[in-house]
Amino acid sequence: MYLPHPVIEQMSDAQVKTWNKHFAGDGHERPRSVEEGIWRRTQDPANAEQSGWTADADGRRRIVHYRYDYGLDYTFPVPRLVLSELYLYVSHTAPAEEISAYGKHLRGWLAEGRWKQKTGGWHRGDLVVTLHDFDDHPQDERADRDTPDGFRSLDVLISSEGYRDPSRSLRNLPWTVLAGGIRIKEQRGHPSYADDLSGLLDCLPFQVEVGCGTSIEAGIPPLHYLHEAYRVTARKDNTLTQSHAFTLGPQADTLVQEVLLDATGKAESLTRMFAACFTAQPTPAHHALKALHDAGHMVGPVITHNFDVLAARAGLPEVFVRRYDQKVPPVPLLDEAKALLVVGLHADRREVQRRAREKGMRIFFVDPEGLTEHGTFKEYPIEGAREGDTVVRAEAVPALQRLCELLGVTLCPSS
Repeated sequence: MYLPHPVIEQMSDAQVKTWNKHFAGDGHERPRSVEEGIWRRTQDPANAEQSGWTADADGRRRIVHYRYDYGLDYTFPVPRLVLSELYLYVSHTAPAEEISAYGKHLRGWLAEGRWKQKTGGWHRGDLVVTLHDFDDHPQDERADRDTPDGFRSLDVLISSEGYRDPSRSLRNLPWTVLAGGIRIKEQRGHPSYADDLSGLLDCLPFQVEVGCGTSIEAGIPPLHYLHEAYRVTARKDNTLTQSHAFTLGPQADTLVQEVLLDATGKAESLTRMFAACFTAQPTPAHHALKALHDAGHMVGPVITHNFDVLAARAGLPEVFVRRYDQKVPPVPLLDEAKALLVVGLHADRREVQRRAREKGMRIFFVDPEGLTEHGTFKEYPIEGAREGDTVVRAEAVPALQRLCELLGVTLCPSS
């Protein structure tokens, strides 16, 4: 695989303008030209159904951390959106015999994929692979974590030649996330249900927090797409029967194998999410929020967990809270806001709603409380809705357009 690797072969003038205005440069709340993800999967009594934990067999761990840099490339007559830097790290901790077998498989895949061993690792094109195995992982020693008896660890790093940011903070980031522990699910209470957001009219002005629901409505793949691309959970044809079972054993992990045997081919699925975010357009829901903001009913920036920048592209200020460097990032909850409207977000992972409740704000949810996965609609209740909260079981577009009607806010014809 050679870099820069094309993601969109021919960029239109409008797309170049969008890139330069909304994605390039440092004048944003985060580096928008960077895509990053972390998963840490461990065996614990709290996740026994998904991890296969038992009292006699625990301690397996899998960590995946990726960070990709994108940019515009003008080498060809038409500008292209390209992947310019790649960093993909996978770490396994498992019984020693499984790690030993996995190491042999890795070297076989390196040979089959025609990687050449040179100084610094195995090289092919503009990528380099390094392998490190440990009796006790240095990050476990650093955190004073014990390695289970008979277990070993093996790390695989696939990156660009001379990756420009192999900083200590980058290397430590997934382990810092791991140290944060398993997220404890919220206890759902007994919220009230309503047909629309008419109850919000008594709680003006309001602020807004959005999750992936608005992105899915814009045609962006749901989060489970990334889970499949990075083999975070069992594949559909896997023999495991548990719902969303973790990929933990190194023998079940095909991600590294896929990259080593065909990095260029795998790159299409690994960059698809960013490409979809870039090519998506703000939906009528985003335009409705802009109209509500302009009318003064909605205040503050959109508190967003999405890296699609759709709120900003609709002309709204936004603050990004899906962060790894801050478990509970600061959010601008305004004193004049009387309510928080949460759109398409399943769980309060960044504790925005908790903090809003502490300020005395009412919580309103717009969420269908379910999603379509592999062609089947699955119930997916909001995790932490409480007494005093109101849930409108609807998608964002009709719910927000109806709110504009209730408030007498005029929408543009295109909205």
